[in-house]
Order: sequence, then structure tokens, then C-alpha cells
Amino acid sequence: MSSETVQQGSQTAPVKQPGWPMLFCPISQIQDKEVARIRKECKQESFWYRALPLSLGSMLVTQGLISKGIFSASPRFGPYPKMAIAGVLGYAIGKMSYMGECQKKFQKAGIAPFGPQQKRHCHHVCKECKAKLGSNEREGSSPSAS
Repeated sequence: MSSETVQQGSQTAPVKQPGWPMLFCPISQIQDKEVARIRKECKQESFWYRALPLSLGSMLVTQGLISKGIFSASPRFGPYPKMAIAGVLGYAIGKMSYMGECQKKFQKAGIAPFGPQQKRHCHHVCKECKAKLGSNEREGSSPSAS
């Protein structure tokens, strides 16, 4: 058992995952860093410019409608449940409304949109990777049932 552990520890070859070609492409690493940067930017900007303002605004409007008597406050909890629901809805709508801006940022950076029809790997850019990917697919890299 200890000899197996030593053998496994000395192997440096990466484990092939189903559906992923065994390729190293420096371009994909650059794109991964770019994707992480854009994703972080989008998260921050969507929070500060859309989600937070819509959340606070909807809570203020709800509080105003309750104080004017248009909405009724809960006899047990007061205005807080309705304000919380308005805040959560405003946050969700704010985050979703910024999705188009984030897609534009990804497209501007030259990164293909994500989805099942789009594969985000270097074979779209790198001819060497494309050739290797084609030879791997011809060898029958279909997922096994195990």
C-alpha cells in the first residue's frame, strides 16, 4: 500500500476529465485571468450602481406607501416584512438588470459568451490547440458510462 502511495505521488501527468481535452494553452490562462477580472468588476458595479440603489429605493417607496395607508402594516411585525420583500426584489432586479452590461464587457474583451453552444477554450484562437483537439476528438473521447 505504501508503494502505491509513492507511485501516485511521483506522477505529474494531469488527470483527464471527461469532456475536457488534455491540452495546455497559455492563451486560455490569459483569458481565465481576464474573465476573473471582468466578473469581479461586474459583481462590484452591479451591486453599487444597480442592486443597492434599487433595493434602498424600493424599501423607501414601500415605507412611504405604508405610512400613507396605501399598504397596510402587519399587525404582528409592522412594516418590516413588506420592506424586506421590497428590498430583496429590488436587489434581484438590480443584479439582473446589469447582466447586459456585463455581456458587453465580455464581448468588448473578445471573450465568447458562455453557454452550451459556446466552448470557452483556446482552440478558438490557437491553431496548435485546434489541431490537437481535433485529433483527440477523432480518437473517440466520448464519455464512458463508468
